[in-house]
Amino acid sequence: MIFSRIHFATLLIAAAAASMPAAAQLASKPGAVVTTPHVRAELIAHAPDGVAPGSPVWVGLQITHQPEWHTYWKNAGDSGLPTEMTWTLPAGVSTGEIAWPVPEKIPVGNLANYGYENTVLLPVPLEVSTLYKPPMALGGSTPAMDIQLKASWLVCRKECIPEEGTFSLSLPLQGSTALHKAEFDTAQAAQPQPLAQAGAVEVDGHNLKVRLDGLPAAAQGKTLGFFPETPEVIRTAAVSGKDWTQSWQGGTWTATIPLADQRSASPTVMPVVVALAEADRQAGQPVAWRAEAPVSGNWPATAAPRAEVSPALQAALAANAANATNAARPAEAPAPSFTTFMAALLGALLGGLLLNLMPCVFPILAIKVLGFARQAGNDSAHRRAGLAYTGGVMLSFLALGGAMLALRAAGAGLGWGFQLQSPGVVAALAALFTLIGLNLAGVFEFGRAAPSSICSAQAKHPLANDFLSGVLAVVIASPCTAPFMGASLGFAIGLPAAQALLLFAALGFGLALPYLAASFVPAVARLLPKPGPWMHTLRRLLAFPMFATVAWLVWVLGQQSGIDGAGTLLALLVCMAAIVWAFTLRGRTRIVIAAVMIAFTAVLTAAIGRNVLQVVEPARLAAADGTGQPQRWQPWSAERVAELSGAGRPVFIDFTAAWCVTCQYNKKSTLADAQVLADFDAKKVAMLRADWTRRDPAITAALTALGRSGVPVYVLQAPGKPPVVLTEILGKDEVRAAIAAL
Repeated sequence: MIFSRIHFATLLIAAAAASMPAAAQLASKPGAVVTTPHVRAELIAHAPDGVAPGSPVWVGLQITHQPEWHTYWKNAGDSGLPTEMTWTLPAGVSTGEIAWPVPEKIPVGNLANYGYENTVLLPVPLEVSTLYKPPMALGGSTPAMDIQLKASWLVCRKECIPEEGTFSLSLPLQGSTALHKAEFDTAQAAQPQPLAQAGAVEVDGHNLKVRLDGLPAAAQGKTLGFFPETPEVIRTAAVSGKDWTQSWQGGTWTATIPLADQRSASPTVMPVVVALAEADRQAGQPVAWRAEAPVSGNWPATAAPRAEVSPALQAALAANAANATNAARPAEAPAPSFTTFMAALLGALLGGLLLNLMPCVFPILAIKVLGFARQAGNDSAHRRAGLAYTGGVMLSFLALGGAMLALRAAGAGLGWGFQLQSPGVVAALAALFTLIGLNLAGVFEFGRAAPSSICSAQAKHPLANDFLSGVLAVVIASPCTAPFMGASLGFAIGLPAAQALLLFAALGFGLALPYLAASFVPAVARLLPKPGPWMHTLRRLLAFPMFATVAWLVWVLGQQSGIDGAGTLLALLVCMAAIVWAFTLRGRTRIVIAAVMIAFTAVLTAAIGRNVLQVVEPARLAAADGTGQPQRWQPWSAERVAELSGAGRPVFIDFTAAWCVTCQYNKKSTLADAQVLADFDAKKVAMLRADWTRRDPAITAALTALGRSGVPVYVLQAPGKPPVVLTEILGKDEVRAAIAAL
């Protein structure tokens, strides 16, 4: 027997369960913490005297950034958006303004932003009036005030990702809530202190002359950072000492600062903040000061007002809107015309049929050929096996498609192959294929190790193996996208649920169709050799494609969790193989060795198992084309596309993923071809790679805008022209023809 039907089902359930945390997180109730790949945001509170009218009560959003990522101050600078908060509070309770800590200046190329890195707390005062009626305590519980917050923020590195979260917190009314006292004290220390004198700002041609009086002795003589609260007035990227100057005359600080080239505001009063450099700050002493300075002089004419956000940022915000739950959006899109839907249905059927030609499906097809040979001469068994296999394929496609549609409706940015964006699922599949490979290689037989009751159940349900082999075929095929599949799956996302599921069913039927047809044509089975010793050789040979699949999955995990994650998975797979081997032994030796190996595996898992599930930042893309040009491929971002388009350069975008076998084939063949690369260079085409190995809402939104829901997708885009979407199986002639048409 190739593999145990019941044990195989158990392993598949375990593999599916590995993906549940991601789905459960999407459906969880709002709490005090929201974690994304880029930040950890937490709603915290500080009420030293309890919650009562007149007592100081503070709440705040604490944002901890991943390295190199940042969010923004109230004036974001040359790009970006400040964090916004919307509160839901009981009657009689209101909030004040965000008490913004002093920001830092963050250079980004030839621009500059004002924002925060590492960890920042944005505190907000709560004002509890005498109209507030505390809730009654029930069952001896402590009465508490329920607070809800909906916050949105833009987190950026080179690219920008709009994010949002819903938070809830129950704040006890009695006693001190001082758990986060240190965080609020730190935020308070970073608040700009008001100056007794307003200072002055004078417009002098294309410069501002700023004067601040009454700065304390700790600041005098020091180089200060300058942060205007009014956006789009000064040249944010100007460097002190080079593009603008500052000086001291006693206790008066003056500075000459250039106006922005694209200034859009002409205020009569400018709130400004000046701050000490990090090296000049002393613990317990103020670090920044604020004044609201009146403006004198005549402002020069402003340039044409720029859009509220840059085109790149608009694209980023559109990505957030595409991935967020929108209550105003109808639950289902209007049904397409009958002709359009039938064309999509035919495309799905052809896509599933062509999926059989993808390399990732070859191992399971070889196993089905072996199953054909085992049932030689039994036409009835062939037909039942074909129907069971088809049922497994179609139900699995429906389950996978239904899960994707449901999670997208819940706000998740998912597409075809989404389950392989989770390191836990990749690790579980690697374990599953290792066990199948060991079984095919003859290391163990489920029938010998399983209790007699299980073996009896297997005999009573001979079609379970064929059904589960259909499930396995879908598991293996899910990373692939065949021709016709991409357009049909992208079309399915916008359809009503019933029609979308029909497309997934057609896709599954196309995948199962060759085997189903062969099951009802006895001549196909008669073409195979008669059962004999060759079957044992073929069975062991089939173990190697399974082990090759394991090697590929370990490589995929390495792209997600780094070299430590891949190494840990390999170690755990070796331990699992040793445990399986131990159970094939006899007598006390079996018990002793198996117990030792299980204990060792448990210790190893506790010590380093977390490495498998860790998330690491993707490495910088270096050249993978072997041409000696180390930066041919650049990381994709909406901002980078907008920048290149604005410069008049055409762009080629490779939407790819490490778990996509078709992507890797195209990358090593067509996209590495010397003639193709020469054509790209001749037309000065910028080459961008959008890596979807891990979940990325911006890439998901870009794929959705192109009418696709999975990878690979190849887009050639020239300024002023609609994007050209190439086929999934990328041909050299097709790419060269598209480049020539630019």
